[in-house]
Amino acid sequence: MHPPEMNHAMESTPPVDERPSAESILRRAAEVIDIEIAGLQALRQELGGEFVQLVQDCLSAIRRGGKIVLCGIGKSGHISKKIAATLASTGSRAVFMHPVEAMHGDLGVLSPLDLLLAVSYSGETDELLAVLPAVKRLGVPIVAITGGVDSRLAAWADLCVPMPVPKEACPFNLAPTTTTTALAALGDALAMVLLDCRRFGLNDYAKLHPAGAIGRSITLTVKDFMRTGEQAPRVHPGTRVRE
Repeated sequence: MHPPEMNHAMESTPPVDERPSAESILRRAAEVIDIEIAGLQALRQELGGEFVQLVQDCLSAIRRGGKIVLCGIGKSGHISKKIAATLASTGSRAVFMHPVEAMHGDLGVLSPLDLLLAVSYSGETDELLAVLPAVKRLGVPIVAITGGVDSRLAAWADLCVPMPVPKEACPFNLAPTTTTTALAALGDALAMVLLDCRRFGLNDYAKLHPAGAIGRSITLTVKDFMRTGEQAPRVHPGTRVRE
């Protein structure tokens, strides 16, 4: 026997359409993409002085020997990891710090030279808010990236970069979809602007990607492959062609 609440949940679950039409599949997929495009357009229209200040703060942190520290949890945390990786791979020192782990020792990655980017669309994520007082005590400036410009996160921050999103692609307007797309795009915009400002070139990129095709084509030379000394093959006059 299932508990009463489980029976109710099972009864309220709509039947699964096991053979949806190709038309309905493509229509719904297009709707999702259109909703996310609208979110990106809203983000583009909102770009202004706060984003300019974010870029300047990031450049200042890097120039004084610090780094950009991304901090978030849940889907915002996953995208924050990606942003940190993109920044680092394009020459802007960056790491990701999990807010819960930070409260158990990972705050040690922070220095007053750094800049913390605290990411939460609602701006009310308890785990993220809990770490901010400690970050402040360490003298690290905080930038909030959030859709909640009147949130507690925004109140804690030295700078708030707004990230407006009209609606999620989820039919319940709950699952992070448009918001994560917008956040990833904002992170890409930040990384590319910083790359341009720092005049980070193709050779610089190759040095950070030695295992990639671009890195190998630019940084590797013949001497990296050639055999010398005892490792060099030798052919004597009496050696048979077959050998």
